[in-house]
Amino acid sequence: MATRTKIMKELMQTAFPKRTQIKPQIKEAAKKTKWNILRGDTVQVIDRKHPEFGKQGIVTLVDRKRDRLIVQGINVAPKHIKPNPDLGRPVGRTVERERSLHYSNVNLVDPVTGLPTRVGRKILDDGTKVRVAKRSGAIIPRPEILTQRRRPRNMTVTESCTSDADAVWEITYKP
Repeated sequence: MATRTKIMKELMQTAFPKRTQIKPQIKEAAKKTKWNILRGDTVQVIDRKHPEFGKQGIVTLVDRKRDRLIVQGINVAPKHIKPNPDLGRPVGRTVERERSLHYSNVNLVDPVTGLPTRVGRKILDDGTKVRVAKRSGAIIPRPEILTQRRRPRNMTVTESCTSDADAVWEITYKP
C-alpha cells in the first residue's frame, strides 16, 4: 500500500508541478530604484552579529536583483570543486571565495573621516547629481572603475566587412 501512495505522489507531482513563488527578498529588492553603493566603492560591515564586523573592503559586484554585494576580502568561505577529468581537473580542490553580503549590512566609508556613513544626494550648481556623506558633508566621488566596461565589447572585424563605400550601397538582392 505504501508503494502505491508513493507512485501516486510522483505521478501527481509530474502532472501538477509546484508553483514557484517569488521570494520576499527579491520582491523587496525590486522596489528599490536608487542605489547608493556602486562597484568600486569602499564599504564597511556594520552588522554587529557578522563575524567580520568593522572590516572594510572594495565592492567587486553589486547584485541589484537580490539586494546583495560581494566585497573584496570580506565574508570569505571555502568552495569545494569536484574533480572533472573532461575539463583537465583530475583532482578536486578547495578554493577560498567571497560570499555575498546583504546591502543593509554595509555602509559606505566617508572619504574624509574613514568611518561608515549614510549617503544623501545633492544637485550642484552646474546641475550634476552627486552623493554626499551625511557624517562629514563631503562629496563621495564616483569610482574610477565605473569608466571601464565590466564586459568589454566585441571588437573583432571579420573579412566579410567591406571598407569600400561604394560596395556597401551596392544592391545585391533582385526580386
